[in-house]
Amino acid sequence: MDHEQDLVVFADDEVNELTLEVLDYFYYNGQEYAVLAGVSEDDEADDPDTQDDSDEEDDLYIMKVVPVGDDQEEFVQVEDELLEKLVEIVQTRFDEMDEDELEGDES
Repeated sequence: MDHEQDLVVFADDEVNELTLEVLDYFYYNGQEYAVLAGVSEDDEADDPDTQDDSDEEDDLYIMKVVPVGDDQEEFVQVEDELLEKLVEIVQTRFDEMDEDELEGDES
């Protein structure tokens, strides 16, 4: 199985880097958002079968996607009021994905 990660690297004011993987994109009220998860150095290895997903849900982020130029995008922090609604949407999407995977495994 070919597994290609969509990784984004963020840097804070002190130049500390945080690598996140884009798990999903979705639209809400005409705006695009992305669900990102923290990535450890082990997760960046070439073999997806050796990756540990145990902490994946601990470090989830939802960010607004803003197009920059022709083929680039910027990720912007979401305000707290909107974040609560987006968390509900993401939880529903992930629950539906889990159900689809379970149904696929039964075949």
